[in-house]
Amino acid sequence: MLYNLVMSRFAAPAATAAGILPRSFYARSVHEVARDLLGMILVRRRTATAGDAGRLAGRIVEVEAYDGPDDLACHASKGRTKRTEVMFGEAGHAYIYLVYGMHCCLNVVTGPVGYPSAVLIRALEPLEDGDLGQSGGARPDQIASGPGRLTRALHIGLSLNRIDLCAAGPLYIETGEPPRARDIVRGPRIGIEYAGPWARRPWRLGVRGSPALSRPFAAARPAAARRRRA
Repeated sequence: MLYNLVMSRFAAPAATAAGILPRSFYARSVHEVARDLLGMILVRRRTATAGDAGRLAGRIVEVEAYDGPDDLACHASKGRTKRTEVMFGEAGHAYIYLVYGMHCCLNVVTGPVGYPSAVLIRALEPLEDGDLGQSGGARPDQIASGPGRLTRALHIGLSLNRIDLCAAGPLYIETGEPPRARDIVRGPRIGIEYAGPWARRPWRLGVRGSPALSRPFAAARPAAARRRRA
């Protein structure tokens, strides 16, 4: 089974009684939070209607870390603006922005107040068929494969920007089953060639073998081969 509950090297704070990840989970290094978000459950709640239970949810299987003002791929590298203000605030809030004028991207603010860092959630895997709504012709396991598809599938728009993810509201993250350390793959972030050497940082993380990954990860050389070249 791909997802197994294991102890992390740096144990993440426990979830609340309701299963919602607490603020202390997010108030850590963006790299620790990015790793520990893999396997957690993103939940979107709406008003229930006939034939619609009002809950859409999926397991997080791909993320990217954006680490502060020195990271040229991070929006905060351009300074504190009206758009990026939320990144400088309290951890555990959503940072949602529009790209190409039509796709929303969902980020989770991390770290201490005043230090702008966030994790972009890139892909979700449905827990069961139908958990992420109608596929619209896409394979069910690809309906939330990529940040734009993800927000479209869960009906996440700019109206949810800055929302507190630590409360039982319309958008939050629940505890799940983290992948084993050996099932976490890493690589460069996507679409940030403008960031120079920062574009090569291996700050994109995913769950090995997940069919919902937005793009495959390059195959890593075996450790023995790396030692022979050293």
